[in-house]
Amino acid sequence: MELLHSGKVRDVYADGDDLILVASDRVSVYDVVLPTPIPDKGAVLTRLSLWWFEQLADLVPHHVISATDVPPEFAGRAIRCRRLRMVPVECIARGYLTGLGLTEYEKSGAVSGVPLPAGLVEADRLPEPIFTPTTKAPVGEHDEFITYDDVAAEVGDETAAELRRITLAVYRRGAEIAADRGIVIADTKLELGWAPDGTLVLADEVLTPDSSRFWAADSWQPGRAQFSFDKQFVRDWATSTGWDKRPPAPEVPEDVVAATRARYIEVYERLTGLSW
Repeated sequence: MELLHSGKVRDVYADGDDLILVASDRVSVYDVVLPTPIPDKGAVLTRLSLWWFEQLADLVPHHVISATDVPPEFAGRAIRCRRLRMVPVECIARGYLTGLGLTEYEKSGAVSGVPLPAGLVEADRLPEPIFTPTTKAPVGEHDEFITYDDVAAEVGDETAAELRRITLAVYRRGAEIAADRGIVIADTKLELGWAPDGTLVLADEVLTPDSSRFWAADSWQPGRAQFSFDKQFVRDWATSTGWDKRPPAPEVPEDVVAATRARYIEVYERLTGLSW
């Protein structure tokens, strides 16, 4: 195998005509990789993504060839997948206002050019889910909001419409399933690519604690920060240290590592109904 790319969380290897996508235990916040891994994180992301790919198969094809035909040293945290030509934008759906979306709204009353009602606060539910794409920045740089028109200029009107349709359909399906299990999906980020025949295919990870914000439905209350089952817990800790969000990042304390691992496992179990 040949290492093609080492990203913030995943390593990509070439194996003949296929790719081996390996999820590490690395964690990144504000587009910077922290020096401290979260044990079992890569396995949680892989297993949860595989579960979601099955739930979404009727909406959009996915890139998975096999979850078992992988090198033994990567077993449990790797998938064999198809090669795709990746779409050069991050496809994000938001059903609630938080994070950088809230920051953008407070500046302009809109997110990615989508105007929103006045007077919204942290964690408010939006009138309907919105498509808020961003650039796909290199490691160490920050993604930037772009508008739907920017996406259309980059990939064409037809593809932009499909990206928006697929992203919102995946979010709505995921949010509906999660709601039945007591989880609010506030937002999520998808990666899509083109198969050789031009079909758009869901790739990378989907609806995981790294790519989404998961909140406890029974304690959701607009106007404040929410209890989260995702890496927002690590983001909040990193912000509290006074770190300037540039490399090098600080080491993560053991208690924060343990609490983060526990939240990832709990949301996996609650969503899938499977024991870790």
